[in-house]
Amino acid sequence: MATLKTNTLTGTSTAGSIAVTGEGNSTTTNLQQGLVKCWAKFDGEGTVAINDSFNVGGLTDNGSGDYSITITNDFASVSYAAVTDNESHSGHVSALYGEGDSDRYATGIFRTYIFEATSGSGATDSNIVTNILTGDLE
Repeated sequence: MATLKTNTLTGTSTAGSIAVTGEGNSTTTNLQQGLVKCWAKFDGEGTVAINDSFNVGGLTDNGSGDYSITITNDFASVSYAAVTDNESHSGHVSALYGEGDSDRYATGIFRTYIFEATSGSGATDSNIVTNILTGDLE
């Protein structure tokens, strides 16, 4: 078996675009579009701290159940996709923060909110919070 070692991959017709053949060999996926561009796993109770992350410059505790993640390499626009989750103690639900895109999405920061769905008691801290962001970087 041969080993290929390289520091740079460049598309043959477009420098920033590389097509990868899918599992069934009948479709292709754009490598850059298919990558997670930013993610974080953090402890949201007590002293809030990042456990592990990628493309994250920092974490801010904005109050009970309300967290902001600073993105190191900004997204090109606020049209990126985000998934957020948390370790549920008794009905905690993760949500994107705010009423509109300008409240929860920014090119360099992402805000997430944890609330107690079963008791209706509102915002609550969560032991483990995860966020995954994907889209076009600047």
